Amino acid sequence: GWLHAIKAHNTPVVCVVVYGNRVYEDALIELKDILIQCGCIPIAGAAFIGEHSFSSEEIPTAEGRPDASDLKHAESCGRKIQEKLTAILSVEEIPELTIPGSHPYRGDSKLWIVDFIAVSDACNQCGICAEGCPVGAIDPENSTLIDTEKCITCCACIKHCPTHARTMKPGLVKEAQLRLHTLYKERKEPEYFL
Repeated sequence: GWLHAIKAHNTPVVCVVVYGNRVYEDALIELKDILIQCGCIPIAGAAFIGEHSFSSEEIPTAEGRPDASDLKHAESCGRKIQEKLTAILSVEEIPELTIPGSHPYRGDSKLWIVDFIAVSDACNQCGICAEGCPVGAIDPENSTLIDTEKCITCCACIKHCPTHARTMKPGLVKEAQLRLHTLYKERKEPEYFL
């Protein structure tokens, strides 16, 4: 993928992942490993919380995140990284960054290939969903057509539809949305590693 195309030469980097208040599993250590392969030197890592992509007004998960408290955490993290960089005279002095995670990586990172989006007659073919789809899974000429092989279940098309014509169908993704809402209500705080 595009991340592996990064070319660097002993370039200090900060590894940052964002997750929807469930768990970030091995995402941070995997990012660190990829960036090292690209020639970067990780100096810090952070895991921040954002509203879950399955979140909705009716069934929220991490609604409104990142919020003011998260931004204060980010600012504090940034200051600590700046202090760390200021104290280092050369990249050779950067100690190896310890980040939680497992080798081999846990879990299955395969995306679901599932037809989960219903498009109602309220769709006026405005194309906002196709423009906003990060992987081009929606046909710009007929936005009711979705390539489920490309779709990453990010729900951007649902969130940005001005006529609310796009919704989740009953099934696997809708059930996951309900589980996330039920099981991950407790607020998680950002974590950072220096």
